[in-house]
Amino acid sequence: MIAPQRFARLVTDAVVRRPAVWRVLRRPLRRMFDGLAPTWGTRIGPHHLWALDLALDDLPAPGRVLDLGTGTGVVAVALAERYPEAEVVGIDLSPGMIEEAGRKLPPELAGRVRFEVGDASALDCPDGAFELVVLSNMIPFYDELARIVAPRGTLVLSSSRGSETPIYVAPERLRRELEGRGFAEFAEFSAEPATALRATRE
Repeated sequence: MIAPQRFARLVTDAVVRRPAVWRVLRRPLRRMFDGLAPTWGTRIGPHHLWALDLALDDLPAPGRVLDLGTGTGVVAVALAERYPEAEVVGIDLSPGMIEEAGRKLPPELAGRVRFEVGDASALDCPDGAFELVVLSNMIPFYDELARIVAPRGTLVLSSSRGSETPIYVAPERLRRELEGRGFAEFAEFSAEPATALRATRE
C-alpha cells in the first residue's frame, strides 16, 4: 500500500499535468482523507499557518472568505479569528474531514463559519463570490479559482512544509497558470518550513 504522503504527491503531480485525470483520482483521494480525518489534528504543527499569516498581514479585511481544502477547519477558524466581521466558508472533498471540522468548531464562531463538502474543481458558488480565497496544502484548480475570486480579490496558496509538502505545486507553475487567468501582483512569503504565494484577481 502506498503511504498517504506519497499518494497525495502522486495525485497532485498527475492532476497538475493533466486535470482530466481528477475524475479518476478524486474518489481514492477522498477515501484516503476520510480515513485520516480522526487523527488529522496530530499531523498539523504550528508551522502550518506561518507563511499564510505573513501573506495576510497587509491585506484589507475581506467580507467573504473561502478556505478551500479546509480539512478539519484549522485554517478556517484562524481566518475567522483574524477577520471578526467576515463570513468564512470551509469546503473539503472529504465528508470525514468536514464532520471533524464541524465537531471542532468553537461555538462562538458558529454564526460566521460553516463547513461544506464540495469538489474544488466544480464549486457550487457564484462567480466572484469571495474577496479572499485560501488554499493550504491543496491542489489548485485554476479555472475555478479565477471564477470564484472577486475582482480585486486575493488568492493565497500556502504549503506548510514548502516543497516537502505532499500536496505541493512550485510557485513558478502557479504564477504561470494564474497569470493566464487574470491574476497579477504576485508575492512570495517564507517562514521556514512553510511557504506561500499571494496573487490579486484583476
